[in-house]
Amino acid sequence: MVYLFLANGFEEIEALTPLDYLRRAGVEVKTVGIGGQVITGSHKITVVCDITDKELDTQGCFDMVILPGGLPGADNLFASKEVNYMLDRAEKEDKFVCAICAAPYILGQKGMLRGKRACCYPGFEDKLEGATVLLDGVVRDGKIITSRGMGKSVDFALEIVEALCGTEVRQKLKSATLY
Repeated sequence: MVYLFLANGFEEIEALTPLDYLRRAGVEVKTVGIGGQVITGSHKITVVCDITDKELDTQGCFDMVILPGGLPGADNLFASKEVNYMLDRAEKEDKFVCAICAAPYILGQKGMLRGKRACCYPGFEDKLEGATVLLDGVVRDGKIITSRGMGKSVDFALEIVEALCGTEVRQKLKSATLY
């Protein structure tokens, strides 16, 4: 199970691209709305989430947590006790954590990037506490996958797919989507 957290003000492409690619790969993904089932992105695109944060099974099994960027979306994710709880569990249980654009700052502020390589949207580098900040479009360091922003959403999605499903599935999706 993959949990993709959405909060009002999220960057739509950064959320929906990984969602689409993961579902094409046959991965079970649940979108989790922070504060409600209907969440509006930073460009006024509304998404009906699979579940709300209050319906989230915080004790159930999961493989990955994904945090899209966008503002104030990333700030709203950081303010969520459910998101923070699941990030803490992911770190403790060695699960994948993926964040793009502004959202890697959440990982940095929680101390999850100490000794890791990571990237983020320009201007958030100082919030990636303890990380070696790179300018790559996508950085995978162990179970942490970060990306710089919307223009790297497909690369981010493909890296996530590879992490869960392997290189062959990544290549098939890349070919099928003419990327």
